[in-house]
Amino acid sequence: MINLLPQQTALTVATLDDLAKLANYSLMDTLNCDPDATGNGVDHTPRQVLTGHYVPVNPTPIQDPEYVTHSKNFFHELGFSNSMAQSADFVRMFSGDLTDVPELLRKVGWATGYALSIFGREYYQQCPFQTGNGYGDGRAISVLEAVINGQRWEMQLKGGGRTPYCRGADGRAVLRLSVREFLAQECMHALGVPSSRSLSLFVSKTEKVSRPWYSEGSRSQDPDRLITEAVAISTRVAPSFIRVGQVELFSRRVRKQEHPQAMAELEMIVLHLIDREYSDVIDNTLSTAEKVVLLAREFRNRLTSLVANWIRVGYCQGNFNSDNCAAGGFTLDYGPLGFCDVFNPRYQPWTGGGHHFSFLNQPIAAQRNFHMFCTALQPLVASHQKYTKNLDEISTGFTTVMQAKMEKMWAAKLGLHTFKGFCAHPLEINLKDIFLSVAL
Repeated sequence: MINLLPQQTALTVATLDDLAKLANYSLMDTLNCDPDATGNGVDHTPRQVLTGHYVPVNPTPIQDPEYVTHSKNFFHELGFSNSMAQSADFVRMFSGDLTDVPELLRKVGWATGYALSIFGREYYQQCPFQTGNGYGDGRAISVLEAVINGQRWEMQLKGGGRTPYCRGADGRAVLRLSVREFLAQECMHALGVPSSRSLSLFVSKTEKVSRPWYSEGSRSQDPDRLITEAVAISTRVAPSFIRVGQVELFSRRVRKQEHPQAMAELEMIVLHLIDREYSDVIDNTLSTAEKVVLLAREFRNRLTSLVANWIRVGYCQGNFNSDNCAAGGFTLDYGPLGFCDVFNPRYQPWTGGGHHFSFLNQPIAAQRNFHMFCTALQPLVASHQKYTKNLDEISTGFTTVMQAKMEKMWAAKLGLHTFKGFCAHPLEINLKDIFLSVAL
């Protein structure tokens, strides 16, 4: 029999107490807390968050939680005992109840704000205050950072209840979509595509919410009725959940001079991103400006590789806004995702997505997000002409790098050493081009 599990690792975490010993809350310990936040995490009403990197907030536990599943592969990679997934204290914590966690764990989680750009254009109207200060983690609450076998992981509850960024919603996720996201994350990882991971999934035996859905036989593009669905909480895991939109938020505050600490907070979040995601490739002794240039170059490499991998496996993100673009260069936030059943360059799994986020337009969407990322970094190099020029060159070079990654991917899929394309636009690659190059 073929063993599909990764190479065996020694079990190090058999209980929640064992996991508690590995806790290391770098974000809350090194970045700025919202000064208007409550001290006890009871902060569930929509409001403007004007400064600070995070808001301490308690998850809202689901009622009568019941185990659905956990990722045995990911548990194995982390060195977790499978039995821990159904232990009473693990179930309580990862269904949102932090009131009785072991001593080294904290009884409060955190949510973060970020800005929104859609296809390279800044938006504010999705914020209920029309200022951009109310947009962020509306139903995702991080509850733990831990260093496990030398790797830092952040664990985040999806559907963990309302935060100040909830924009009037209920902060909940339903079982149907939680199962979909759970499977998609582990599927993408198995396909060799960088992704957030799935840890556990619990459903409430009694708590229900209403959600839009379709009547049987409906031909409507939009849902036409409400259905009642079971509430669930899934735990997704990544080295960090810092997004391009998060860096944008702090840069916008610098540009608009919203508060005296705006520049310092922008530098802090960027250096924190480097520490969390790029410390293996960026020397910590360099100046901030030098680090920023290296960050942009490395993120460009990761983002172009990621999108080429999406095309390779027929994946479409569906809603590739800057807030859904992980600054660590992996797939994040499986909302309106889809996989192509047949090749269709304009495939779009989300009815609200439009062609700008369609399957073969994803390289261009990525370029727009990368441009916004580099624009957000500019204040940190503004006083250095050399590094400003370097950053501009890295930004404008995205298309060339993306094209090279796409051609390498297409050639590999066809078993070719090199790819000869005949594209009018450097990112418009379709099957006609591929078969023409093969025939010639």
